Amino acid sequence: MEHVYSIQEITGIIKTLFEEHFTSLRIAGEISNCRPSSTGHLYFTLKDEKAALQAVMFKSRAWTLGFEPQDGCKVIVSGSLSVYEQRGSYQIIVETMELAGEGAILRMLEERKRKLAQEGLFAQERKHPLPFFPLRIAVITSPTGAALRDIITVLSRRNSAVSITVLPAPVQGAEAAPVLVRQLETANRYKLGDVIIIGRGGGSLEDLLPFSEEAVVRAVAASDIPVISAVGHEIDWALTDFAADVRAPTPSAAAELAVPVLDDITDTIAAAQSHLLHYMSTRIQQVRLMTKTFTPDTLEMQFRRIEQPLLMRLDDAKEHLLHNMQTRLTDAKHRLALLSQSIESANPQSILERGYAIVYDRQTGTVLRHAQDVSAGSKLRIKVADGEIYAEASI
Repeated sequence: MEHVYSIQEITGIIKTLFEEHFTSLRIAGEISNCRPSSTGHLYFTLKDEKAALQAVMFKSRAWTLGFEPQDGCKVIVSGSLSVYEQRGSYQIIVETMELAGEGAILRMLEERKRKLAQEGLFAQERKHPLPFFPLRIAVITSPTGAALRDIITVLSRRNSAVSITVLPAPVQGAEAAPVLVRQLETANRYKLGDVIIIGRGGGSLEDLLPFSEEAVVRAVAASDIPVISAVGHEIDWALTDFAADVRAPTPSAAAELAVPVLDDITDTIAAAQSHLLHYMSTRIQQVRLMTKTFTPDTLEMQFRRIEQPLLMRLDDAKEHLLHNMQTRLTDAKHRLALLSQSIESANPQSILERGYAIVYDRQTGTVLRHAQDVSAGSKLRIKVADGEIYAEASI
């Protein structure tokens, strides 16, 4: 008897087949009916001209997206097929999602950006400051594009004294990058500007690719003349933005960054001149008022008033110094006399002249200080003030 399947059985078989054989798929399609849930999961439909496929991207994967999925976006998703048994429908569990076409370009640009950054081409210390008052601006762009008209209009309005040198170059297509490099080298070789503006108006990511070519980025980084990168609109970007000394959101903004407003500068100079003249005039008036009351006689009197106290202080200091020196000299003389007297009183000759004598043992030469040191018959030598006496002791 033929086996009759239940709904659960047949759905389970299909689920097993799908999940065993469709585990790693890349599918291109257009997003439709995109429904982010309150839990952070993303539910949507992938469709093309003839079919549709339900899709879900769970929160743990959805938060890593570098763009916001919206209806109408063409994307490439990676994931595995699964069956939702309760509804009897199948869907793809999305692991990764990227924009179709632009996604591949963005991956390539990110890889190139990372490589050039590691080489130091985007380092801040490589960048040049813009000159405050450039006299010449070199513009590398399409000679027929709106970007050039915007740059010329803004430069002329801000400072009509600035000269503009246009170095024409295609700004899209395969032939654009070599010409952009050549014009950058030409501007540097012949010093065609104090600042270089390189850029174009807005366009698709593919249109802007020449300004992300490696050769162009390296030429911008190697420029000795400061470079302003002005590629596309404010939301657009190119790798020249990172290598340039300054990035401008639009060509018009680049022109504004390149030159100051001449009227503002002249107004500032005029205000500074007026302030300086006023300050000098005020100081001159003050000096005149100070010197108005002075005559040769009053000047001499003023000088004497200043000089007299100083002279008195000098005389007092001199007298005080002489007095101190005299006092110290007198004290020194007195101390010297006392010392001389003390030394003189200790002189043996002075003692002898007062009637004293020194008795020596003539044999030993010893000074005899006590009577018991002398015995009968000892030979003596007696020194008196004016000579010596030789004697023999008798006891």
